Amino acid sequence: MPPTDDSSLRKRSVSEKPASVPSPASPAPSAAHTSTSSGRSFTPLLLLVSIAVSAYYAYTNSWFDGVEALSESYALCSRDGAHIYTLDPENPRVECLVVHGSKFTTVGSLDHVLSNWHASTPGQPHVRFLKPGQIAVPGLSDSHAHVLEYGATQQMPLEGTKTVAETVARVRAYIEADPEIFEDKTKYVEGWGWDHTKWLLEEWPTYNALEADPIVAGRPVVLQSKDGHMLWVSQAVLRSIEPLPTEVEGGVIVRDSFGKPTGVFLDNAQDLVIRPEPTYKQLQKRFASAVKDAHERGLTAVHDAGFNPLSLEFFRREAQSTTLPIRVYGMKYFDETAAYWGDSFEKIVLAGNNRLSVRSVKIFADGALRSGGAALYEPYADNPETRGFMRIAPETLNEVIPKFMKDGWQVNVHAIGDRANGVVLDAFEAALAEANVTALRPRLEHAQILAQKDMARFGDLGVIASVQPTHAISDMWFAEDRLGPERVKGLYAFRSIIDHGARITLGSDFPVEDMNPLAGFYAAITRVSPDGTSPHGPGGWCVLPFTSPNPLIFPMHEG
Repeated sequence: MPPTDDSSLRKRSVSEKPASVPSPASPAPSAAHTSTSSGRSFTPLLLLVSIAVSAYYAYTNSWFDGVEALSESYALCSRDGAHIYTLDPENPRVECLVVHGSKFTTVGSLDHVLSNWHASTPGQPHVRFLKPGQIAVPGLSDSHAHVLEYGATQQMPLEGTKTVAETVARVRAYIEADPEIFEDKTKYVEGWGWDHTKWLLEEWPTYNALEADPIVAGRPVVLQSKDGHMLWVSQAVLRSIEPLPTEVEGGVIVRDSFGKPTGVFLDNAQDLVIRPEPTYKQLQKRFASAVKDAHERGLTAVHDAGFNPLSLEFFRREAQSTTLPIRVYGMKYFDETAAYWGDSFEKIVLAGNNRLSVRSVKIFADGALRSGGAALYEPYADNPETRGFMRIAPETLNEVIPKFMKDGWQVNVHAIGDRANGVVLDAFEAALAEANVTALRPRLEHAQILAQKDMARFGDLGVIASVQPTHAISDMWFAEDRLGPERVKGLYAFRSIIDHGARITLGSDFPVEDMNPLAGFYAAITRVSPDGTSPHGPGGWCVLPFTSPNPLIFPMHEG
C-alpha cells in the first residue's frame, strides 16, 4: 500500500489504485474523507412529529422546567384533553392517563379515571396537569443505538473540538484531573468523539500531536472518532501492537510518506488495537449513565446495534440478576473472520422480566462517509483515487445471510455507500426468494447513499430501512464535497424509500448523534442544525425531504 504524506491527507489522497469496476473488497483509502405499506392511518404520529419539532426547539433553548418527582400512583391530565397522545388510531388523544409504579392502569376523561380509581389503582387519587407547552406520549424506542458505548463517551468526551491541539488539551485536562492516572503513565487513557470534519483545518491527527504534550507524552492513549469508524492512538499503543501488517482487508492503517503508521486506524484495522477490557463495574456505570439519559429523553426501549462477546455477557448477566431498567433488543455482531454461529448460539427472547432479547445479527458491509470508507460505485468527488471499501466480501454476504435467515435470525446489515447498499440488497433478494419476509424483517442499517435503481427495492423486497435523520444534518456540511452535486441527491432519500412502499424505522445511532428522539424528528422535518443553519440556508438542506403522508415506523420489540 503506497504511503500517504501529510499534504496528501489534506487532499484526501488514498492508497487504493483507481479501478473502473469495484472489486469484492476494494483496498481502503489511506487518508481522510476517505412490501407494500398497510392502510393504517398514521395521522396521530404525524401530528406528534410536528409538535415534537417545536418541542425540540424549546428543549434546546431550555424553555421547560426540570423533571418533577411524582407519587407512586397518579393521574396525568391535559386541561383541554388535547395533549396526551396514545398513538392508538381509534383513541389517539385522551384527557388523562393513570399510572401506578411503572404501569399504566387506565386512560380516559378526568371524571372517568376519578370515579374508577379504586377499581384499578391503589392509593388515593392524585392528579397532576400538564403545563402549557408540554405533551405526553408513549415511551419511545430507538431503533439503532450503542448503549454501553454511550456510557463510555461520558468518560472523556471529545466532540466539539475545533483543532487537533484543542483535542489534545482535553486529553491533558482529563489526565491532570485524575491523580491515579496522572501518577501512573502505564494506565490507558481513552476518549470518544473527535471529528476531523469539524476542525478548522480538516486533516488526520497523528501520534506526534499526542507526544508533543509533556503530560500526554509516553502514555497509552486510545481515542475513538465520533462515528466509531476510526481510532487515533499514541506512540506507546503503536509500539505495543507492532509489527503491523502492510494492509488490512476492509480497513486502513494510515501511513506517512515513509510508510510509517501515523496512529490512525480505520474500520477493520481498528481490531489491531489492543486495549484493556472494561470491568463489570465499569460496564454497570456506563449502563446506568446511558439509561438515566435515555429515560430523561423519553426512551423506554433501544435496539443495540452490535453486541460483542463482552457486552452480550454483561446484558445476559444483568437480565439474570435484576430487572433491566430499559428494554434492550440486541444485535449480535458477526465477525467474518470467525466461524458461523447462527445454528449453534441459543437466542435470547424476552429474558429478564421480558426486557432482553438477542435474536438478531449485525453485519458490517462498509465504512462511513465521514472517513471515506463508504463503498461507492464511482470514485469520491473530492478524492477520485478511491471508491471506499467493503468491510466484508459480497461472496461472504451471499453465504451467511441465507444461513442466518434459515436459522431464524433477523439480519441487520450496516451499509452507507451506494455500492454497499446495492450489494446488500442483492444478497437480501437472493436470500428472500423462499423466505417469509414479514417474519424475518430484514433490515438495512443506515441506507444512506442509494443509486436510483435501488430506491424501489426496499419496498419490493420487504426490506426495512433503518435510518437516522440526525446523521443527515451532521453530514450535510461535507456530503456534497464527498459525492458531488448529482450523487448527493441519493443521500438520505427517506421520502423516496417511503414512496416506493418501504417500511422505515428511526433511530439516533447514539452516541454518534444526539440521543434525544426529538432531535431526530427535528432533523427529519426541518433539515437544519439545532441552531437553524444548513448549507442551503435556514430553509433546510434541500436534497430530498423526509415527510410523507403515510410513513411506517416499524421497530421490532416483543411484548
